[in-house]
Formats: sequence, structure tokens, C-alpha cells
Amino acid sequence: MLQPDRRDFLKLAGVAGVTFTAGLFPGQRASAQAAGNFHFVQFSDTHWGFSGPPNPDAEHTLEKAVATVNGLAQQPDFIVFTGDLTHTTDDPKVRRERMKRFREIVSALRVKDVRFLPGEHDASLDKGEAYKEFFGATHYTFDHKGVHFITLDNVSDPAAKLGDEQLAWFAADLKQRKPDDRIVVLTHRPLFDLQPSWDWTTADGAKAIELMMPYKNIVVFYGHIHQENHHMTGHIAHHAAKSLIFPLPAPGSQPKRAPLPYDAAMSGLGTRDVTMADKVTLVELPVAKG
Repeated sequence: MLQPDRRDFLKLAGVAGVTFTAGLFPGQRASAQAAGNFHFVQFSDTHWGFSGPPNPDAEHTLEKAVATVNGLAQQPDFIVFTGDLTHTTDDPKVRRERMKRFREIVSALRVKDVRFLPGEHDASLDKGEAYKEFFGATHYTFDHKGVHFITLDNVSDPAAKLGDEQLAWFAADLKQRKPDDRIVVLTHRPLFDLQPSWDWTTADGAKAIELMMPYKNIVVFYGHIHQENHHMTGHIAHHAAKSLIFPLPAPGSQPKRAPLPYDAAMSGLGTRDVTMADKVTLVELPVAKG
């Protein structure tokens, strides 16, 4: 049986493959070569526990994604889930049951270095209490082959804020970096005002962006909006990942934010192939039919 190659893998809904090559950021070729190449896999907005017409196969989509990643000939260095791991519920017991089942499914991943971020569906109703029980800290940092990763929590506060305490933590961490260090910020909501009336914003995100401005080689990956979107704040690129569960409409394109109707071809769901060499190259790949 043939193993799926990376391009086949990238046809799966909601999985963004991110490949870090020798020139991770513009102007950083030499240091990136010294640090080494790597790639990681990003899942976003899996919404485990969702059930409804927008995705009749919602119960099995995550399992299929795990199987596909496990079938890759070249396994990623690590995997990150950028929020909304589970679908919201008012019942604390059901919330924990969904998180438990989510963990059981992703525990089958061959790659054991798996990072998690909360989404508002996971954390806003109890300020992240249940999420922390299953997944640990809601914001943290880690380093990999010369790249500094910072995860931010803009969902545990029901007001969609990072909050003064977290902003101070973020500032203190950034102060330890050099202006030309390679930095990746991972978050759930967009840090900029994409569509505030749809909750596609972070109330104090402008403060976070201001803190990032002195750093030449910094990029943000996020989820939440269930679609491809690219935005620049000065020299900082922000890239949204598509969802694994259902697509949402373009910002402000209709009166209300609601899942787009189900399409048997999975139109609107897809993956992103991101190559970071001398420049960032993004290739969106639709979900394979059937």
C-alpha cells in the first residue's frame, strides 16, 4: 500500500502544513541555514462535538486527519492545534467529555510533540478552567531549531482580551529577543480588527501588535475565521488557517456570521502549504473530492 505523500496530505480539510526551509525569514538566510530546516503541521478549529448539516461527517473528520498525518512518509517535527479544539457547550460535564474524547483521538498521532491553544469554544464560558485540566497553560513559549514560538490566549477572557497581565508577560518575553530574531506568534483570534461585529478581533490586540513592531522577522498564524485570509500590519504578516469542520463567509459579506451550506466537494475547506524561504510562499489546496 502506498503511503500518502505530503501533497496528498495537504488536500485534507483543516490541516495546514508549514515547512520551514533554509531561509525562514527574509534577510535571515545564513542564520536559518545554521539553525536547520523543519516543518510542522497546523490544525485549526476542529470543533470536536459539533453536529449539524454544515458537516455531516463531523464525527469522523478529526480521526481521518490524524490517520492522514500518521501516513506521511516524512513526519513533522511537531503539531499545533490553534484553538476551538471542541465545540462549545453550556454543560461543564459535556465540555470535559468532549475534551477527553478529543485527547483520545489525537493521542493516536505518531508525532508526540503536540501543542495546543484554546479557542473561545474551549475556554470562554469558564475562563479556561476545563481546558487547563486537559491541555495545560493557555499561553506559553517554546523554541525549535532557532525559531522562538509564542502562543497567546485571546479567548479565555469573555471580552476577547489578552489582558494587562498577559500583555506584560508578552512584553517581557519579547524584550529577551533580539530585533532580528526569528519569531512565530500563534493565536486563535486575529490580533487586528478583521470584522469586529463578528467577533473577528482582539479587543486589545493593537497593543500586542505594537509590542511586535520592533522585531523584523515575526509572523502570526491564527484560526477562528474558518477561511484563508492574509493581512499585513506594517511588516508583520498575519495568516489565517481554514477550519477542519466547516467554512464561514468572507468578512462582512452577509448580514450574519453563519456556516456556509454543506458542499459535497468540501468547497471552502482546505489546507495551506506554507514554504518559508527567501520569501513566504502560500499555496492553498482544496479538499479532495470523495
